[in-house]
Amino acid sequence: MNKKIFSVAELNGLIKKMMDSSPVLSRVYVRGELSNYKIYPSGHHYFTIKDTEAALRCVMFRREASTLRFRPENGMKVIASGRVSVYPRDGQYQLYCTGITPDGIGDLHIAYEQLKKKLQEEGLFDREKKKQIPRYPERIAIITSPVGAAVRDMIRVLGKRFPIAKLIILPVRVQGAEAPPEICGAIRYANAHKIADVIITGRGGGSIEDLWAFNDERVARAIYESEIPVISAVGHEPDVTISDFVADLRAATPSNAAELAVPDRVELAEMLRSTDIRLAKALKRQLEACRERLNSLKENRVLKSPLYYIQDRRMLVDFTQEKLISLASGLVHNKKAGFIRLTAALDAMSPLKVLARGYSIVQKEDGTLVKRACDVENGERLKIKLSEGNIACRVTE
Repeated sequence: MNKKIFSVAELNGLIKKMMDSSPVLSRVYVRGELSNYKIYPSGHHYFTIKDTEAALRCVMFRREASTLRFRPENGMKVIASGRVSVYPRDGQYQLYCTGITPDGIGDLHIAYEQLKKKLQEEGLFDREKKKQIPRYPERIAIITSPVGAAVRDMIRVLGKRFPIAKLIILPVRVQGAEAPPEICGAIRYANAHKIADVIITGRGGGSIEDLWAFNDERVARAIYESEIPVISAVGHEPDVTISDFVADLRAATPSNAAELAVPDRVELAEMLRSTDIRLAKALKRQLEACRERLNSLKENRVLKSPLYYIQDRRMLVDFTQEKLISLASGLVHNKKAGFIRLTAALDAMSPLKVLARGYSIVQKEDGTLVKRACDVENGERLKIKLSEGNIACRVTE
């Protein structure tokens, strides 16, 4: 019996041919957890799908990977579809993926949450970066579909509330692959030519797929970079898109966006009437106060006769003079009393008082006081000063 001997390449080729011809392996779905996910410069994705018992090598080529609407990450639960075959060079079988879907959650929801997290971390949602919506805009640019109900509702509401504002419609597609570039282009055009004071962009309600253009990263960045304030008006109240987070103001509906963009002319008219009434009352009060002031001045004595003013000033001069004289007299009296006290104290300490009591002062001829007997010599001439007169004498002992 002859034995067939295969080369490695022949055996791998045979196995590949058998697997490629299997109907079961030509289209399979595999549930598992992503691991070792890598994207090569070529655009091909290489990863592993694993569960608690086994692992499967997978590859997704660039063409199929370009259709992904979310970014696969390690640890994500997914369902991968494709065909199973052998890579002849390595002799290992692997899953050639044509699609990946998050397990239990739609891929659009995953893409939405991933982009939301990314832009939030970059600061595109920060409140302090929001621009103020002008209170009385003169020109309003509406970026939406020209044939939808949303644009008709906005035109109707704006015309009713603030008809003096000029409306500029920038028609774009709001659904499909062409919608994001057109919306971005319209926003940049409005900014480049400064055609409006505020921009409203949005569309009516629909499914998440219908609203997806306003979850596009390009649209979000165009809104963020706009120098003109942007109001986002997408879908209905429960619909929240990435554009709503980035815009300077979010409206629940397109009609609500029109209401937020302009004031109500009825309310403005009422405010003007109220202001007119308040101004009239304030002016009336001011006129009455001026009239009372004028009447008061008219009754003033000075205006009736200038002599009244001179007489009042004369009386003031007399009063001031009397007050100054009184103050001067008091000051002189105080000074005189102080002088008497000082004189009495000085007199009490005067040597003449001592002489009056019978004492005398002995001086040498040069006026030096003699305090001790040893200060003089026999035959020296002295002068004795008494209370009345002086005595000249000579020391004999």
